[in-house]
Amino acid sequence: MPETTVNTPVPARVSLAEVTPPIALGPLDGRYRGAVASLVDHLSEAALNRERLHVEVEWLITLCNGADGVPGPVVPGAPRLTDDEVAYLRAIPASFGAEEIAELKAIERETVHDVKAVEYFVKRRIAAAPERLGATSLPAASELVHFACTSEDVNNLSYALMVAGAVRDVWLPAASALTEQVAGLAREHKAVPMLSRTHGQPATPTTLGKELAVLAHRLRRQVERVRGAEFLGKINGATGTYGAHVVAVPGVDWPAVSRAFVEGLGLVWNPLTTQIESHDWQAEVYADVARFNRILHNLCTDVWTYISLGFFTQIPVAGATGSSTMPHKVNPIRFENAEANLEMSCALLDTLSATLVTSRLQRDLTDSTTQRNIGPAFGHGLLAIDNVARGLKALAANAELMAKDLDENWEVLGEPVQSAMRAASVAGVPGMDNPYERLKELTRGRRVDAARMREFVAGLGLPDDVAARLAELTPAAYTGLAEQLVDEYLA
Repeated sequence: MPETTVNTPVPARVSLAEVTPPIALGPLDGRYRGAVASLVDHLSEAALNRERLHVEVEWLITLCNGADGVPGPVVPGAPRLTDDEVAYLRAIPASFGAEEIAELKAIERETVHDVKAVEYFVKRRIAAAPERLGATSLPAASELVHFACTSEDVNNLSYALMVAGAVRDVWLPAASALTEQVAGLAREHKAVPMLSRTHGQPATPTTLGKELAVLAHRLRRQVERVRGAEFLGKINGATGTYGAHVVAVPGVDWPAVSRAFVEGLGLVWNPLTTQIESHDWQAEVYADVARFNRILHNLCTDVWTYISLGFFTQIPVAGATGSSTMPHKVNPIRFENAEANLEMSCALLDTLSATLVTSRLQRDLTDSTTQRNIGPAFGHGLLAIDNVARGLKALAANAELMAKDLDENWEVLGEPVQSAMRAASVAGVPGMDNPYERLKELTRGRRVDAARMREFVAGLGLPDDVAARLAELTPAAYTGLAEQLVDEYLA
């Protein structure tokens, strides 16, 4: 009889898009949230709106009370705000939390414009000021909220404050700590001799510490470049001409007001722009951060290779699984994870740098959506820094294996021997002809042990002091000034 087929109904899948609390689409807000959460205070959508509120409030205070070198009120008839009124205004961004985020989002659904929603949010708080302050002149200043501003006046300053905060408060401390961690490992292992590999082949010995010092030195330079970055801002109207300003309130030195305001926010004033601040400073910062990433990527690939060679051993984490099928493995996952995240970070930073410096004529909106990816760009980099720091802590140098590797490659002493012969030839010692070629014949493409190398050196006829120096030389001792370089240039 033919078999009967039972058609078992397939249950409908739960829609993950409707699960609450919402499930993160990307790994930075999901799997890796713990490593990047500190950036939320600076580079999230909520952080952007908080900085917008900050800029709107400070602009209002400036128009009423003036700024450094600019007497107030800047707009005739504007009330002189009391300390209590200024504190009330500054509490608007300071207290921006979950309820306020939801309220602002509701306003934006009506305005269909994010910056206009911020303006209305501030005006709501000003209208409510008498309930908190009693008699107050704040409502009389309500129409000075967003006075003579285009959205980009608020946005460019907000992004500058956001990126400056993320760099100074989050990225620089993490990058600096990692750099000093690498420097500490370099100092710790400065005297551990190691065979170099140029083009993947045995080459002039070095020390493990000196090679780490090179990477630490490179990382330090980029950290210092980022530390010296300028964060520019402007507030000059719809096309950078102060057009609305001078028509509404002639006779005011508006560039001086603009400069005082921008510098009062802790930013560098950009005096000449179109509708948008040109974003060149962003491209500069992102290029330096990306270069740090690429050097760190180089560290990851080098450390990965040293682990593969056995020069570094990894300290197993209790209970951790290296491979789902091979129990013996301790995979270098921290460095592999970091590599991938550094590549993601660089891809975003490179795109930001290339896109943000171009704007059609006086304005287009490509920068608006592009800048919303600043957070992921820094997030992937910060995650990589976290992984490398964790990975380095779990490493132990295998000095014995490095010594064995050196002892199996006496042919690398062909370089100092032929160099000593060259120096002796210049000093007039006979029989030093063709030193490079003679060492090439001895060593190229073949292994040379200690006995063969010493026999060769003994038969060269070198001066006694040179012959004695070479007779004592071993691959492990042939590290030049490696230790001194670490001490002198990685203080």
